[in-house]
Amino acid sequence: MKEFNWWQKTVVYQIYPRSFKDTTGNGIGDLKGIIEKLDYIKDLGIETIWISPFYPSPTDKPYKEHDCGYDISDYRGINPLFGTMSDFETLVEEIHNRDMKLVMDMVMNHTSIEHPWFKESRSNRDNPKRDWYIWKDGKKPNGKKPPTNWNGFLIKCWKYDELTDQWYYHAFLPFQPDLNYRNPDIQKEMLDTVRFWLKKGADGYRLDIINTLFEDAEFRDAPFTFKIFSDNLDTLFKSSKRNLNHPDTLEFCKKLRATIDEFPERFLVGEVTASLKTVKDYLGNISSDGKSHDGLNLSFQFQSLTTPFKAKSIRKLLHLYEEWFPYPYMPTWVFGNHDQIRRITRLGDNFDKAKLNAVLQLTARGVPFIYYGEELGMKNYKAPKKNSRDAVSHHFNWVPQFLRNIAMKIGLMMNRDGCRTPMQWDSTENAGFSNPGVETWLPVESSFKKRNVERELKNASSLLNCYKRLLKIRKENLALQIGNFEFIDLNKLNKKILAYKRIIAEKILYVFINFKDNIIKIDPPKEEVELLFSTLPNRIAISPESYEGKLALFPYEAIILK
Repeated sequence: MKEFNWWQKTVVYQIYPRSFKDTTGNGIGDLKGIIEKLDYIKDLGIETIWISPFYPSPTDKPYKEHDCGYDISDYRGINPLFGTMSDFETLVEEIHNRDMKLVMDMVMNHTSIEHPWFKESRSNRDNPKRDWYIWKDGKKPNGKKPPTNWNGFLIKCWKYDELTDQWYYHAFLPFQPDLNYRNPDIQKEMLDTVRFWLKKGADGYRLDIINTLFEDAEFRDAPFTFKIFSDNLDTLFKSSKRNLNHPDTLEFCKKLRATIDEFPERFLVGEVTASLKTVKDYLGNISSDGKSHDGLNLSFQFQSLTTPFKAKSIRKLLHLYEEWFPYPYMPTWVFGNHDQIRRITRLGDNFDKAKLNAVLQLTARGVPFIYYGEELGMKNYKAPKKNSRDAVSHHFNWVPQFLRNIAMKIGLMMNRDGCRTPMQWDSTENAGFSNPGVETWLPVESSFKKRNVERELKNASSLLNCYKRLLKIRKENLALQIGNFEFIDLNKLNKKILAYKRIIAEKILYVFINFKDNIIKIDPPKEEVELLFSTLPNRIAISPESYEGKLALFPYEAIILK
């Protein structure tokens, strides 16, 4: 039998700590809140928790001047907003006591402008830490033009600093200066930081936008391209080849992998927004038996976010994933995160489709990543530009709403408040996230009285209970975790129904997903079949004899057979 590691079998649940559970009454979630809700996550059927950054960050500044934790000012501390190092150590212990794993978020590309390193680097050109960041003279006349024509993430990525009459590079917002990975001191410091948290019990890392670490060493201008936007983040007619996905970044990922391999059974998953070919490059070289591997363990494939939720389109996406990530590679399944519009909103607020989406995510070959609240059908909050908590929104304040809407359709969020609202635990004021009367850091989404954990647990047909039943079946069936994948050809019905097998040894499970709002009859995959799961909770058996030997799939129903 093929060999697999625990992280290839797991299901990951992402927590945005500001929004999960507030135990202090300040309207902001914290580490003790996560500890308080670990039993919920365990009962849901999750094995691995990924938590967005809780390191020190200038979160006391106005929201337009910080990135809610993704601009780190101390890589080896805990932001007092979220708790203490003791709270973190308790969190690790409690997670491991439940036979669960912890994945930390590591932002390696840039720091906060308030990081002591940057303050030293900025102080004068001769400071020993000057070369810890990327400083360049501007172009003539008088050095007042940026050193290169590079684009960052839809922004100009050089900031002029009057104090030393040079420009510093930032792939993201101006208060997030990029570290200089061509400096061996930076490499050593960051790899030692990785070791620091692994020694404290972290089981792995999600690597924030890891494909931005290195830039062109000669600082040549970006070539012209005819593309306004591409998978590899070519933007506004400029190629991204000078400052994204640089070959030296791929080589550094091998150093990262060697570092975590110093600690048994840890893993790395990289955030790489790019074409499937580029995403696969970050996984490095893997031997045919999977025992030798020098790249990242996993990398996100974000094509799932914007692929139309139709049988034909999803089938094509599955073909691509199987083509690019065959064993011993493992694809990932992502439908939401802290930067993306919530999945139920993309699905037109249709709970039947959300259940089909859950079946796809938890039965297709790959590692599923579930964003907190997806299991409830939490909607995207209609966040106003005014008083936004997202610095990105303030940076793009000049962009009219109709252009923001267009950007959202291609996966570019210019106000991420909408997907970051507090977790909806019950129907009381503040949805059980924080004490009644407390002003929460973001408003609770208005549908919380009907979409909350307490209410949905009591409803057998709820989305939450659909997730619970699916996760239980996945955990009980190795075929759904690591089995081979094969399509089932339904000929003309392939446009209406997505069908495939998961196979391990002699055991085969059959998955059928009806994307249409009418009953569709199909031939049984074998003579005798048994219903293992249906998105319809009151359906307990399959009866071909009732439909002239056919299997009936009801509107927007998905089933698993054995």
